[in-house]
Amino acid sequence: MKRRTFIGSSMAATAGLLATSKANAITNTEVQNNKFKGNINHSVCRWCYNTIPMEDFLQNLNELGITAIDLTGPDDWPIMKKYGIHASMCWGAGFGIEKGWNDAKLHEELIKDYVQMIPKVAEAGYTNLICFSGNRNGMNEEEGLKNSAKGLKQIMAVAEKHGVVIQMELLNSKVDHKDYMCDNVEWGVSLCNEIGSENFKLLYDIYHMQIMEGDIIRTIRDYHQYFGHYHTGGNPGRHEINETQELYYPAIMKAIVETGFKGYVAQEFIPSWEDKIAALKEGVTICDI
Repeated sequence: MKRRTFIGSSMAATAGLLATSKANAITNTEVQNNKFKGNINHSVCRWCYNTIPMEDFLQNLNELGITAIDLTGPDDWPIMKKYGIHASMCWGAGFGIEKGWNDAKLHEELIKDYVQMIPKVAEAGYTNLICFSGNRNGMNEEEGLKNSAKGLKQIMAVAEKHGVVIQMELLNSKVDHKDYMCDNVEWGVSLCNEIGSENFKLLYDIYHMQIMEGDIIRTIRDYHQYFGHYHTGGNPGRHEINETQELYYPAIMKAIVETGFKGYVAQEFIPSWEDKIAALKEGVTICDI
């Protein structure tokens, strides 16, 4: 399952920006000394660093003090365990972003797939498994909501039995994922209420929802009980989350902490720097409030 198809075309940055941002990371003593404050559980999405061999990447995470990775499957878990790295958001079930639970014709295969995958997640010691709504393809939101709830309800008993939380990601349909249905919090919250299980949550991607709705901090405060996980990313461009973009992540992280959230916040920006690990260092430091 391929997370993004636009990665290769999104890596450009100006030489001046590279130099300035890299200098910021190098002088950041908090990350260099691995002294995290303990208020945020830091994770990182593997696909953003997939040019780095997995074992090298895991060693880098150990050096940084980052203890978890998002978006990995069973093939990755043994080597992650070797390095003591947790799988904070698992994948490995379903058909990807464009074909999801809003399509009733896919329910039989989706249910079979998730029912097989949920116990694997639990047996490995993990608790989160991602899912997607799928694209609209001419379907209205009401029908998509009805279909999604009907299908997902049929795997909730298995998820509850194994202590696994199914999390549907909120993605933007304006820039990156044209026609994606779960592109707004109102629709996602309605789906949560329709399903009515604590084992179904929303993955609130800050980058995507900044594009679609903005008002990030108010949304977190008002709907945090529906959010089981968070992703970061700088807007515009989905690059570093520093002063080169419009979001102020320290305030966003403060709002998350104030809700009592105990899950993971995963860096999901595409590094534009030559030194990708230095960019990651800066990102986790910005979020370590």
